[in-house]
Amino acid sequence: MNLWQTFLDKRGDLLLALGQHIQISLIALVIAVAIAVPLGIWAQGHRRFAQTLLQLTGILQTIPSLALLGLLIPFVGIGTTPAIIALVVYALLPIFQNTYVGLTEIDPAYQEAAAAFGMSRWQKLRRVELPLALPVIMGGIRTATVLIIGTATLAALIGGGGLGNFILLGINRNDAALTLIGALASAALALVFSAGLALIQKLRFRYVAYALGALLVIGGGVVGYQALRPKPETITIAGKLGSEPEVLINMYKDLIEAGHENVRVVLKPNFGQTSFLYAALKSDKIDLYPEFTGTVVTSLVKPSAKDKQALANGANSYPIANRLLAKQGMILQKPMRYNNTYALVVRQADAQRYGLKTIADLDRIPQAQAGFDLEFANRADGYQGVKQAYGLDLKLHSLDASLRYQALVKGQVQVTDGYSTDSQIAQYHLLALQDPKHVFATYRGAPLMRSRWAQQHPAMVKRLNRLANKITETDMQQMNYAVNVQKQSAAKVAKQYLQKHGLLKEAQ
Repeated sequence: MNLWQTFLDKRGDLLLALGQHIQISLIALVIAVAIAVPLGIWAQGHRRFAQTLLQLTGILQTIPSLALLGLLIPFVGIGTTPAIIALVVYALLPIFQNTYVGLTEIDPAYQEAAAAFGMSRWQKLRRVELPLALPVIMGGIRTATVLIIGTATLAALIGGGGLGNFILLGINRNDAALTLIGALASAALALVFSAGLALIQKLRFRYVAYALGALLVIGGGVVGYQALRPKPETITIAGKLGSEPEVLINMYKDLIEAGHENVRVVLKPNFGQTSFLYAALKSDKIDLYPEFTGTVVTSLVKPSAKDKQALANGANSYPIANRLLAKQGMILQKPMRYNNTYALVVRQADAQRYGLKTIADLDRIPQAQAGFDLEFANRADGYQGVKQAYGLDLKLHSLDASLRYQALVKGQVQVTDGYSTDSQIAQYHLLALQDPKHVFATYRGAPLMRSRWAQQHPAMVKRLNRLANKITETDMQQMNYAVNVQKQSAAKVAKQYLQKHGLLKEAQ
């Protein structure tokens, strides 16, 4: 692992990610302080409601972050907005709790002295209570800051950017250097913010108030600027986790820009699971993303009994998928050539030891341990279909898609799910088991978009369809290998393929 060389190669991307992370964290912190501190002050005089508020903020903090992000996408879209809302939710408890505790635990003698001097409620708060409670309040703000910076890495899952991009990319490509750089940068940022707040805390109260006021003004200005600044028309393309979706979205970008020099295309790689992407597409938060015919007919639409029978008999899934998508105002463009279907993958050593050739042979492994991606484990054309067709009952472990091959290679599981174009199959000399009962559907990829968007951008759709019936399974596996193993950028690999096959020249 050449950490220093990776840092030098990625320093530009790191600075960009660091700036995004600081922006997200700062805005979330400012909003959380603006809500929680006044709420804590109000609760001091309404103690009957204080416990209810403490319980409510505590409950909000227990909501799983991924679940919260998923719930927010249909309402506020993708990017930084849902990430900031989630971070504010998690930061409310420590700030509110410390503000309330700091104010309510002041020695009553100080309260009596303030009353004896004839201070008004505002004067007592400003001159006595807040200065005395400041160390406790600042402690809550520091705790919230560290929590925000650490949790902000999840913004990368929904296209919000930040240091999480490095962590996700490192995990997905099995590149420990990228993961470590992202983690170290996040930890360093948390320490710097915490140290800065500790330094502010040592100042006199009025200077602290000035500093926090300036922070609120600056943060509010950033929020206002982001909301009010003119936004140029852009084309937003998202992709699922992995090198293959990232290569494809870069191809889409190059094809669109080849015909429209003034078009601004924004890419959202490593966006997450299918449900996140489809929800974002339906709510007009993204314009298109690469999807597969098999995923459409099994997860995004509801085929009739007749359609299911036709698919089971080997019918072409593309026209069925498009007919059902049209009912939802969606359209899948012409698919590529390769079939990126599911596969159950084992190590060659296990295949030789137990004589594994087909999925049915897995029952030869005593107490076989399976590590499946959560989506595959619950799909009718995934593990659920495998169980029904082959009568298997594996001991199942739910693993993130980016970790399952690592678990297989290390012997922590004996079988995992993969795709026929995965570079890891060649990289680790693995075996994809045969599926004689054809549980796995045909997966041919194409741009999925709203029908209205396609009608409004016919020239762009025509360029995207240059990929129709292009790219073989060998081509895709080689491109995945170039990104995951040879560490080439997805953008470079995508452009090389398009240039080699003359697709950019034809699109002009």
